[in-house]
Amino acid sequence: MHVFAIQHNTIWEDAQANRDALEGLLNQAHGACLIALPEMFTTGFSMNPAPLAEPAEGPTLQWMRQMSAQHQAAIVGSIIVRDGGQHLNQMLFVTPDGRAVRYNKRHLFRMGGEHRHYSPGAQQVVAEHGGWRIRLLTCYDLRFPVWCRNRSNGYDLLVVCASWPAARTLAWETLLAARAIENQCYVVACNRVGPDGHGVEHLGRSAIYSPWGERLVLAPDGQPAVIGAQLDMQALRGFRASFPVANDADAFELLG
Repeated sequence: MHVFAIQHNTIWEDAQANRDALEGLLNQAHGACLIALPEMFTTGFSMNPAPLAEPAEGPTLQWMRQMSAQHQAAIVGSIIVRDGGQHLNQMLFVTPDGRAVRYNKRHLFRMGGEHRHYSPGAQQVVAEHGGWRIRLLTCYDLRFPVWCRNRSNGYDLLVVCASWPAARTLAWETLLAARAIENQCYVVACNRVGPDGHGVEHLGRSAIYSPWGERLVLAPDGQPAVIGAQLDMQALRGFRASFPVANDADAFELLG
């Protein structure tokens, strides 16, 4: 499977401008089967959800369906969604046939006040596309290995959409490699670049990792970029069969 991450300098709280800018970048993802976009890719990581939130079947979902059909690739990224009286940081996984799988961010970034403005998700979500099982994660979720645990090899690819600040780049890179190694899966990690509306700088360093923790490709620092890599299911299955870490994993139950 050929996968891409689009590292974008998200325009603050301007959904249409971001969709327009991303169309040009999507055209660079030649031969893609899956394309990942950053967290809150239409607005930036905003704590002002009331005027920015879209309904469940809003314009960005329709745009994603159009782009997915046009490029014949799954497109995944998170946006702000309104659900009744709640606001959600919702990751959308859209396929060329128009199907949309939704994941609501579980771990809300309290140091940025996200927990005061958004409701947390409660369900782990695995999408399926092109014969791959794809687990969805959003930014801060990456820090919580129990939530990410690949129980019984239940997924093959972990997609992380993020607005991860430059100040914590070492944590970003360390955690991505760790999640790939401990879960014996590929990882596609898509981060934004540039300053947000509060002046917080983002370096990007979007990357794709192998199940061995090897970084297959890395986006340039601080610049919009489109990066891609070919993932090998046969190699993944062979690795799991020859080195069956999952057989010795500790059992646990998620509470709360």
